[in-house]
Amino acid sequence: MNTILETVETTQTSPEGFFTLGKLGKRWILLTPERQPFFSVGLNHIDSSPLLYPENLSRWKQKYDNNSIKWICESVSPDLKAWGFNTVGWVQDVTILKHAHSPSFTLEEYRALSMPYCHLLPFIETHQWNAWHRNPDIFSKDFEDWCDYVARSECARLRDEPNLIGYFYSDCPTWVHVRTPHTAWRGPMFDPARLESQAGRTELFNMAQRYYKITHDAIRRYDPHHLILGDRYEALVPLPMEIVQAADPYVDVLSFQDFGDPVTHMREWHAATGKPVLWADGSRPRETIADDSGKYLDGEYHLVDGEWYAEALYGLLKNPGAIGAHLCGGYLRNRFRRKGLIDEKEQPDHEAISEIQKGSQVVSQWLDNLES
Repeated sequence: MNTILETVETTQTSPEGFFTLGKLGKRWILLTPERQPFFSVGLNHIDSSPLLYPENLSRWKQKYDNNSIKWICESVSPDLKAWGFNTVGWVQDVTILKHAHSPSFTLEEYRALSMPYCHLLPFIETHQWNAWHRNPDIFSKDFEDWCDYVARSECARLRDEPNLIGYFYSDCPTWVHVRTPHTAWRGPMFDPARLESQAGRTELFNMAQRYYKITHDAIRRYDPHHLILGDRYEALVPLPMEIVQAADPYVDVLSFQDFGDPVTHMREWHAATGKPVLWADGSRPRETIADDSGKYLDGEYHLVDGEWYAEALYGLLKNPGAIGAHLCGGYLRNRFRRKGLIDEKEQPDHEAISEIQKGSQVVSQWLDNLES
């Protein structure tokens, strides 16, 4: 390597044989279980349900024998690798708007991927898109017990998996914001008006500190090996520094959803904190297509802008804190998210995929230069 690889302290108590973090000079980098530099080029939202509509079901049964493992082995994994992705960022997908996302993969489905992946733990579900869950009482014993249950039921099964990079928490938690009208009934987890006083800011810090400590400790009781990627913050809403400061000792990475300017925002957050940053979700449509089939929400669907994603990759490679970029694809276009790299008939979007491949090739060359 051009620069000596430095090990860094993480929340992991036993990282040997698993993904971890390191530094090459001032450059943060993910390290594989074999301790090779790794930049996560990930695709999010992988759900087979569009193949199970009545008009698609015969093909699903004939091609995949009604078997999700076969689908992952024969379609998902080969496609992602051919398209230039080296990570599955997060598998859960929109089902219908304002409702919960699809289930996560099982351990067996993750193993069928045969590639690195991240997993989300549902400690709190105050996602800015989720209208169904109330704000938790983070100071209650019930919350401690719930976090222990989540870690016991999920981390205990995943703890020895070398392809697991780490754990996300909530997807765009509404710490001090409300993003959509259908979540207004719940309100933010903390009243932003109270941040005008020092007492209020201290109260928020204490609340966030308890949250991150409880969740960290629950994971570490059952899994000493994997990185903690924390909440997937929404980059386009206020995020008080008290929350980030409270999280700092208990997470390894700051993760963000950003559908605006991820290159600028990731640079700003790394500069402000010094921590590694992950662009955990984001995309931009290159074209909106009118559809009169009656299948798609609002009668239209969107084609993914692969060129925009590739340009973001190039920008993030110049950020010494950036460790990865995960595209809000998804894999299969469904009728509510309305975007994906293949449609219900499994026809690929060649234009988007071609641009993504160009971007991933630049990442591969960049990694080769690190190792030379």
